[in-house]
Formats: sequence, C-alpha cells, structure tokens
Amino acid sequence: KVPVLILSFFQHALNSGVRRYHVAPVLCQRAKVAMSHFEPNEYINYEKLEKNINIVRKRLDRPLTLSEKIVYGHLDDPAKQEIERGKTYLRLRPDRVAMQDATAQMAMLQFISSGLPKVAVPSTIHCDHLIEAQSGGEKDLRRAKDINQEVYNFLATAGAKYGVGFWKPGSGIIHQIILENYSYPGVMLIGTDSHTPNGGGLGGICIGVGGADAVDVMAGIPWELKCPKVIGVKLTGKLSGWTSPKDVILKVAGILTVKGGTGAIIEYHGPGVDSISCTGMATICNMGAEIGATTSIFPYNARMKKYLGKTGRADIAALADEFKQHLVPDSGCQYDQVIEINLSELKPHINGPFTPDLAHPVSDIGAVAEKEGWPVDIRVGLIGSCTNSSYEDMGRSAAVAKQALAHGLKCKSKFTITPGSEQIRATIERDGYAEILREVGGLVLANACGPCIGQWDRKDIKKGEKNTIVTSYNRNFTGRNDANPETHAFVTSPEIVTALSIAGTLKFNPETDYLTGADGKKFKLEAPDADELPKLEFDPGQDTYQYPPKDGSGQHVDVSPTSQRLQLLEPFDKWDGKDLEDMLILIKVKGKCTTDHISAAGPWLKFRGHLDNISNNLLIGAINIENGKANSVRNALTQEFGPVPDTARYYKKMGVKWAVIGDENYGEGSSREHAALEPRHLGGRVIITKSFARIHETNLKKQGLLPLTFADPADYNKIHPVDKLSIVGLKDFAPGKPLKCIIKHPNGSQETIMLNHTFNESQIEWFQAGSALNRMKELQQKSG
Repeated sequence: KVPVLILSFFQHALNSGVRRYHVAPVLCQRAKVAMSHFEPNEYINYEKLEKNINIVRKRLDRPLTLSEKIVYGHLDDPAKQEIERGKTYLRLRPDRVAMQDATAQMAMLQFISSGLPKVAVPSTIHCDHLIEAQSGGEKDLRRAKDINQEVYNFLATAGAKYGVGFWKPGSGIIHQIILENYSYPGVMLIGTDSHTPNGGGLGGICIGVGGADAVDVMAGIPWELKCPKVIGVKLTGKLSGWTSPKDVILKVAGILTVKGGTGAIIEYHGPGVDSISCTGMATICNMGAEIGATTSIFPYNARMKKYLGKTGRADIAALADEFKQHLVPDSGCQYDQVIEINLSELKPHINGPFTPDLAHPVSDIGAVAEKEGWPVDIRVGLIGSCTNSSYEDMGRSAAVAKQALAHGLKCKSKFTITPGSEQIRATIERDGYAEILREVGGLVLANACGPCIGQWDRKDIKKGEKNTIVTSYNRNFTGRNDANPETHAFVTSPEIVTALSIAGTLKFNPETDYLTGADGKKFKLEAPDADELPKLEFDPGQDTYQYPPKDGSGQHVDVSPTSQRLQLLEPFDKWDGKDLEDMLILIKVKGKCTTDHISAAGPWLKFRGHLDNISNNLLIGAINIENGKANSVRNALTQEFGPVPDTARYYKKMGVKWAVIGDENYGEGSSREHAALEPRHLGGRVIITKSFARIHETNLKKQGLLPLTFADPADYNKIHPVDKLSIVGLKDFAPGKPLKCIIKHPNGSQETIMLNHTFNESQIEWFQAGSALNRMKELQQKSG
C-alpha cells in the first residue's frame, strides 16, 4: 500500500506543481498522515478518535450516529463528560480553526487581547469578503487590494506573529479552500462563518461560530457546545436530469423552515447518498445553515475518496479507509427526527423571495410569482458562491449555456459567474467552461464572496426599484445582495439559474418549455451533464498562500490609533453584582430580525475591525413595532425619534442601561459576532426574545450580554417600547433557574413575567466577568 501512495503523491505533485507540497516531511512520516499539505507536521489522529468513541459507546451502551461519533470523539474528557442530547454542554477539542477576513479582524483583535504568544491548533485566515464585484475579476481584485491594504496587512502580520496561515485576496472563498485543502472525514473544524458546515461534504463536523469561540480554541481552551440533537435525512433513489444536490437542501429547508434545525446536526444517510458527488454533498451541508442547524454531515464514501484523491490527498483517503467504521453511522442508531426524500422523485426547486425556506418547484414559480405580484422578468442571474462553485457546478452551467449558443441565443438577463477558488478559476479557464459562460453573456467575477454577501456595486437599477434576481447562493434576506429592499432574490441551482437567465423569466420551466432559436425554430434544453471532477488534474493557478514563520515573536502587528478601520479592544465592564433595574427599551423588533438586520454587511464590511465605527449600523435594518419603520426609534429621555445607533449612544452617554425585545429566531443568518459586540459596546445589557438562533445566542453570552427568552411567548405582547424593565434574581443566577422580569408601564402599573435562559456555570462566569475574554484573562492570572 505504501509504494502506491508514494507514487500517487509524486504523480499529483508533478501534475499540480511541487511548490504546493512539502515532499520530504511526508516521506519521512509515512506512518503518519498530515492533516494538510500546508501543515506537514500536524497529523490526523484517528487513534484518539477511535479511543474516545469506544469509551463513550461503552458508557451509553447503544449504537451511535455518525455525528455523535465525531463530536464525542473530540470530547475533552470522554470518561466523565455528561452527555444528553439537547441538554448538556459538551467540552470539546476541535482540530483546527478557519476565519474569513471580515470576522478574522475581530477574532485576531480578541486573540491579541488575550496576551497569548501563539495559536494552539492549526488555524487559517481567508481573504474573501472584502472584494466588491464591479467590473470583473482582475480589476475588482486590484481595487480591493488597494482599498483594503491596511486590513490585509494587519491580517497577514497578525497571522505571521501568532502562527496562522494566510490565504491572500484572490485565493477564493473560505469554504471552498477548506474543502480543497483542510476538511477530511472525521475532522472537527470550527470557522468564523455560518457556512462552515460546507466541510460536512467531506465527512467532517464543521461548525460556524463567532470570533470569541474561535479564540477559545486557538487559546487551547476546551470549546463548549450544547450537545446537539441529530436529525436524520434518509435519501433513497438517485439524482438525475435537472435535479441537483441543491434541490435536496432547498426541499429540506421547505420542510424544516429557517429554525427547524436549531440545536441539531443534520445527518444524511441512506442509499441515495452515493448518487451525490462530494462537492454536491458540500452544497447540501453548506446551506444547512439556513435551517439553523449546528452543522450537517454525510458519511464517508467512495465519492469523498475520489475527491480526496483528485485534490492530492490520496493518503488521507487510504487512512480513512482503515478507520471507516468510525466514519459512518452504527447500524441501528437512533435519530431525534427522520425525514425521507426519494431523489428519483425530487423536482428542481427555487426558494424565495426574502427567505431561504419558501420552497417552490421550478415548474410552479412562474404562476406563484404572478399571483403574488412578484416581478417575473429576471434582471440578473448569478452563479457561484461558497455554495455552488465547484467544477461540476460550472460544468453543468456551461452545458446549458453551450446548448443556447448552438441555437444562436445568449442570456436575456445579466449574468455573473463567481469561481469558488483560484484552483476552480484556473481549471475552468483551462477546460473552456469560463469561455462558454462568457460567450453566453456572463461576466466572470473575482474568486470571492461578492454579491452573495452584499459586495456588489450594482448599477442596473435604482434603490427602491422592484425587481427579481435568481442566484445559486444560499441566503436571500431582504436587501442582502444589493442593499435594495425591493429586490426579490430567489435561490436555486447554477444550471437552473443559467436556464432562467437565458429565458429571462421566472415563467420558464426548462424541463417542459421551449425556447426559440435565432433561426426561429423552437428547441428544448436537454438536462445538463458534466464531469464531477476534471479529467486532468486540477490547475492550482497562482500561489496565494503565506506560511506562518516558525518563530513569529519578532513580527510587528501595526494598528494605528487614528485608523478608521482597525481599533484595539478595551475590556468590557464587569457586572456590578446588582440586578438590572429600570432599563429602557431601545427597540421592540417586529418580525424577522437576522444578523443582517442587526449588523448590516455590504458597505459596513470595511469597519469590521473597528468596533466603535461599525456600531453605527446597530439594528438599522430592524423594524420598530411602534411605527413600522426601520432605523427610527423613540428616545425615552427626549421623546424624539431618531436612528437606533444614535439613541443607543445617547443612553450610554447618560449612563442608562437598555434592552432589546425580539421576535422568533432572533439573530438567524451569519455568524458575525459584531451583532453581539455592538449592543454590548453601546450599553446594552439584555436581549429578550421568543427564541434565538444558536450562534447569535452564544455570541451574546460571550460578550457579557443576557440572552433571555419568554417563558410564555405570548408575554412578548405585554412589553411596550415605552416601558421600563428590571431583571431580578441575578445574585442567585444559576443554570436552569428562570429570572424574573418586572415590567413598569408609564401609568405606574407593573406586572411580572418569567424569562428562561440556557446559561451553564461557566457561561454565568462570562456574564459576571463582563465577557468570556475577561474571564479567560482572570483564569490566566490565577494560574500564572
């Protein structure tokens, strides 16, 4: 077996460029397998995973799901850890950390504040969020490097000083880079982006978190996660025709809704799994973030093995084969809920607008749009993003485009293409896909997030103009892509986006409808077919990775005190030991309030490293129940209406504490911890809602805020924006013990309601210390 692996390694190294790999260390350590080509001395430890699994299986005395195997296999203390799905908090030891540039700024600023000299686990920074789509790939990249030079320099030098690998702008989107280089069956990876679960397509438990969670792992502290429930999705049948992996998750989102996966891992299994490519499985896992799931995962199979081999990791595949019994679920394991989908019967779907769980078959969307008054003419079709930018995705879109070109047609809608990585870009250029997509009318953008996260300098419409776009992205909240609240964004597969862009209308169903060619003859598009992986090796493209030096202690990290983009952090104040009395209500939010509403992206991304400046976007997208407007709240001290951030700053200046009242699934969407940092920075103390999204609730706790939920959701209606609130019982704050909230109405009357929380003992210590980072420093001082 070893000679075959060595031969395979050398063959790939020759074909892909030896510059990418450390050949000598790998040959010296053939008994061990490196986690990544970029970290030749960090090894996969399946033996420890196996040992921990065996300890837990003996304790629980039952078959384990795949999710449980990998999660429990990373327990800090598998022999003593209390394990109960949905209830206990687990202390875990993840294998690595990944950060995208927008969230890495605050994560690295917090790590700097910790005073630690170097990260304890392999970690990487990926520059993908700050590149605005405007003119096309090369021009946009040059512009981004110029505009963001200060931030890129900070991240590069901070990475070098603290031992973090740095992927330069133009490298690609974090999740595609992870799939190509860092994810592997059985890994536990946490990333500061909500779509980190993309790595589940390679059989890993990859979880999106806020920066403070990442700092815990980088500091070598056990990371806490509420023991997830496990929702099983059994796949039968086989994908074919126009139906794609994207349709699986679009269907699941329609079933579970945006909060149906909260507190659970989605585990796909069944005979239908083998009909899905590895990158297709990644697409499904990626968009699991849209149903609130902790993460999603597929069992190790031949499709993953094939992908590992093609990306130069045949040695990892061989090792995974030896430990495969731990990389698939046990026979007879039990799920908390089971959904069954027959892939042979699944139809192409399109979800939206304004929410990713509003599911429609493509065959129905035209009629539904006309009935609802949604624009049916498509202004722009956009393919790519971290969700759908694989070689197979690009190939299937090119297959559709090629048919249109053969009949003399081009896209009626504007059309953009976003490669997921430099490797994908270089390979689709070499193999002709990019040229076909250009010929049909497409514009190839930079290897970055771009319009998916609002980094889009859109010129074809005016703000407020009602219009429709279709994308192969994952998220379609109001204003997310272009900051226009009247843009109706729909999410579907890349091939459906391409077909609809050629037709120019939502009323076109490629399975049944005909197009008219340039010669006047009607024709029907055939279902696209494309290679799962390139026949040749991937073209690695340009070298865009910066290795951290062995010793970064002499490296200087520059943060100017006058910078408008970067700001060193000051510790938050400690709890004063008293109840929170007579708090004002900054805003009572009506309806959906995502992290995009709480801390908008787009033009605000440039301030992600400057807490005070970015706090000027606090809750500017949330709808105030008092007047039905966004960014307009009553100042209880002056009785004047004004912007939310200005009102919060006024309260802070006057020494007045305040609270926010929210609706269902508050904080769904991105992992951005700025949505928690900003209210804390501007004097907020409590967020009370009907329910929280998982990541946001944790982020609030990490920053010393109190995320509380109504014991009776109907009590949401008892609180009015003009009331004052007191949280009583904090001196006896304990896990599982509700808190009292006294509501004081302007007429002098009072009523008391009960509030629940999910704090455990260590999280209560975060609140008492002022933040999790403050608590970490306290513990460091005690230990010396």
